Amino acid sequence: MQYTIRHVTKFTYESAISESVMEARMQPRSEGPQRCVHFGLSTVPASRVRRYHDQDGNIVHHFNIPGRHNRLVVTAEALVECLPSPDRWPASACGWEEIDRRAATGEFWELLSASQFARPTPRLEQLAGEIGLARVGTPLECLRRLTSSIYERLEYVPQSTRVDSPIDDALESRSGVCQDFTHVMIALVRRLGVPCRYVSGYLFQQADGAVGSSDGATHAWAEAWLPDAGWIGLDPTNNLVAGDHHIRVAVGRDYADVPPTRGVFKGVSVVRSELAVAVRVGPVGATDLTTFVPWVSREAAAPFGEADGSQQQ
Repeated sequence: MQYTIRHVTKFTYESAISESVMEARMQPRSEGPQRCVHFGLSTVPASRVRRYHDQDGNIVHHFNIPGRHNRLVVTAEALVECLPSPDRWPASACGWEEIDRRAATGEFWELLSASQFARPTPRLEQLAGEIGLARVGTPLECLRRLTSSIYERLEYVPQSTRVDSPIDDALESRSGVCQDFTHVMIALVRRLGVPCRYVSGYLFQQADGAVGSSDGATHAWAEAWLPDAGWIGLDPTNNLVAGDHHIRVAVGRDYADVPPTRGVFKGVSVVRSELAVAVRVGPVGATDLTTFVPWVSREAAAPFGEADGSQQQ
């Protein structure tokens, strides 16, 4: 299936700033069953946009706006083709021995270790005990059970946590957004000794589908590595194996590696900034755009303030 994506981020500053330096991870990846057919990124004020690949293979666009401005709009537009994922996985992906052998080489060290948002905590240990986390059955069966367990124990509540909230906030209230579901999933999968990473992207929502993801927002899920099968997407927010409705943009250890936009601005005194986001994902031919959602307001100290595009997922 082919999708059109329009992702608009608007920064508004209380008083004019003199410079913005920013990078964006908004271009969908081309690998496996997914292919980015077209992508364009533009800014207002206009800038010269360059790009590079980071250490995880994500495409990063970066730009600098040196003139005075009190508003910055970043617009990303893409055409993506997604094919269905396989219904069955190789039998050789069902053994723990190869996972342990590959882990022992150090190849997946960063994806087996604690990271900024996916780390062991007492509340996480409590949840692990509650669901009986253990290597029971094949790795794939075990991960599917874990996905269902998180889905059953956490409630999806939009804007119930912050973009920088630790997993304990969601575990204490037993509610959160897909970013929280994913960080909990990653921490528990790594506890099992299975390499696991964070995926930032989009989820196409059919008109008759009830999914845990706010319309007009980005989405997040986890990917676990299994022998021969490779990276398998697991969406604990919706109790799904990621399929052709999941559009992958960037991967990393957790959200800290893959925010849609991140940068700094230069101003005078204290500048109050506001961030608004609009995301539209639809089949080819769809042109309507979700209304802007005011996401974050913050005060940033001079001479440089954060403009990190905290678009909660």
